[in-house]
Amino acid sequence: MDLLGDNLIYVIGALAFVVIAAVGLVFTADSGAEKAAKRAKQLGADGGTGLTRKANKNDPNAMRRKQTQQMLNKLREEDKVRRQSLMANNIEDKLRQAGLEMAPPVFWTISAVLAGTFGLLFFMTGASGPPPIMEYELQAIIGPEASRIATLAAAMIGGGIGFPRWVLGMMAKNRNKKMMNQFADGMDVIVRGVKSGLPLTECLRIIAAESPAPLGPEFKQLTDNVQMGMTMDRALQTFYKRVPLSEVNFFVIVLSIQAKAGGNLSEALGNLSAVIRSRKMMREKIKALSSEAKASAMIIGCLPFAVAFMVYTTTPDYIIELFIKPMGHMILFMAFCLMATGITVMRKMINFDI
Repeated sequence: MDLLGDNLIYVIGALAFVVIAAVGLVFTADSGAEKAAKRAKQLGADGGTGLTRKANKNDPNAMRRKQTQQMLNKLREEDKVRRQSLMANNIEDKLRQAGLEMAPPVFWTISAVLAGTFGLLFFMTGASGPPPIMEYELQAIIGPEASRIATLAAAMIGGGIGFPRWVLGMMAKNRNKKMMNQFADGMDVIVRGVKSGLPLTECLRIIAAESPAPLGPEFKQLTDNVQMGMTMDRALQTFYKRVPLSEVNFFVIVLSIQAKAGGNLSEALGNLSAVIRSRKMMREKIKALSSEAKASAMIIGCLPFAVAFMVYTTTPDYIIELFIKPMGHMILFMAFCLMATGITVMRKMINFDI
């Protein structure tokens, strides 16, 4: 009975988490009508089941649709495998995606310096002020000295590995955004050049010479690879590995198909340019419509942490009760579950993939 009384708080917390997770699934999961519509669409694409499939067994149009669907599924799987094989797997590829002409040893040296800086700042702050909040948890488990070492190691790991990679990811994201805004103009240059009788490689050189960064340098590297003897298909794959965007993937697929099967390149790239501009307009429209909801979500999500930080800075003894008592643990656990559920629901409501 005493054991049950000691663990009652954790049992209540676990039950509360189950209830919160169930509520979150109710709000985020697809409805039955949507699932039925998706299933009906899938059955229609497969030619039906049961009697419908038997009736369409000898129908040449149904067989042709089925073969086309199978071919599209196969091409989709091959493209997925190809894109996964071209993803950045090491720090050198991530540096290239961020547009940094930096060797990996230099990056690791900077990371080591940042780790030492973060560790020194953490040590000086902890020595002159109250200990960080998570140390109260660790002191009850592994002792004061070990908790101090553990938190110092966590600060150095976060400063030496987490912070540089976060900055690198932000730089790559901003560069890809600039590339996305310039890519449609590059397609228009190729379309006008091909229509005027210029070869594709010459159109690529024009883009490399006259376009601003990052579009110009990327196409310059593409043309340099072709001039050095690399095949166009391999040079395009390397181009997509440096700039992993859907628009670039479309461009690579169009040129690959045109090189193998022929066709009107200017018309294909003109349609691609129109699609890219339409996607950009739709993305900006969605961003404008959801900007208010995103701002509200950011304010609501940051408000509890900001209030907790201000209370800890002014009166640490008041808020530290949440970290040293079992009832405080249960309150923090429930608050974390509620925050996670709310953030998940808000992300589902304001994020759109196009």
